[in-house]
Amino acid sequence: MQVLAGDIGGTTTRLWIAQSDGHTLRVQREQRFESRRYRSLILILQEFLAEDDGAAIEAACFGIAGPISCSEGGEYCKVTNLPWEVYSRELVRMLDLPRVRLLNDFQAVGYGIEALRDEDVVVLQAGLALPHAPRAVLGAGTGLGQAILVWQGDHYEAIATEGGHVEFGPTDDLQLELARYLLNTEGHSSYELILSGHGLVRLYGFLRAHGVAIESPSVAQSMREGDAAAAITQAALALHDPLANQALDLFVRIYGAQAGNLALSAGTTGGVYLAGGIAPKILPKLRDGRFLQAFRNKANMSPYVASIPVRVVVNESVGLMGAALTAGRLANG
Repeated sequence: MQVLAGDIGGTTTRLWIAQSDGHTLRVQREQRFESRRYRSLILILQEFLAEDDGAAIEAACFGIAGPISCSEGGEYCKVTNLPWEVYSRELVRMLDLPRVRLLNDFQAVGYGIEALRDEDVVVLQAGLALPHAPRAVLGAGTGLGQAILVWQGDHYEAIATEGGHVEFGPTDDLQLELARYLLNTEGHSSYELILSGHGLVRLYGFLRAHGVAIESPSVAQSMREGDAAAAITQAALALHDPLANQALDLFVRIYGAQAGNLALSAGTTGGVYLAGGIAPKILPKLRDGRFLQAFRNKANMSPYVASIPVRVVVNESVGLMGAALTAGRLANG
């Protein structure tokens, strides 16, 4: 089946033409677009499809950075950080596509897990995956995405959640102070306020305010002039800056604790996968023991979570893979 798949973000839109039957996948053509240069997704799709001289598209699926809802136009999404509204029925009508499905971008990541190869992941904890057991995917990036994967017949179905917004649970005195800090500065205390790019900057500001270490003028300047979270990460991993290092250490410990919470809540004996933009960039920190120590710190449930596989997804196309596999299943009826 020839399918159309897309990963629609506020900065970049990536599109594939691929062959997929819902289980296997072969990419035929890929193209990237600068999202903000276009008034709508339809204009991008028209430009992309105008160059395709192959067989007709039998189904399309798009992972979109925004919540999916139902409307009179079928599935609908107001794209986060873009003035775009996407209606599945409008795409069917205007692009002559027989079947279209819209997914939340992190739900698409969940569907893509099945297409990953050994080289697409880094193992943090080998564990022992039970066949067809529930899995979980979580990923710190612009926010904290979470999805649960449940086996349905011959593949995993991805269930999108808003679990990143649950209340933060401190595990030591420093984290108790962090919770108070968030309540005072943000009015609430959630994991997404911590486990995201902006969250890392908050942790840095919290530790600076508490005098944990002296701020380096060069790091402060780098944060002002560019991506603040990237500057903190660079200062921690490459420069061993004390304040940046402690901020990233705290980030990793809380990331591990929430991954363990999700593993317990969903019974994910099929494995836990870390996706999103941040995890591949901080692999040295994820592998130094702090993440797994926090992941396993679950009292009498520690042996349970210690047996669960934990892997970091390093293939940035996992969301496109999920969209393409979903389109393949859609084409198969």
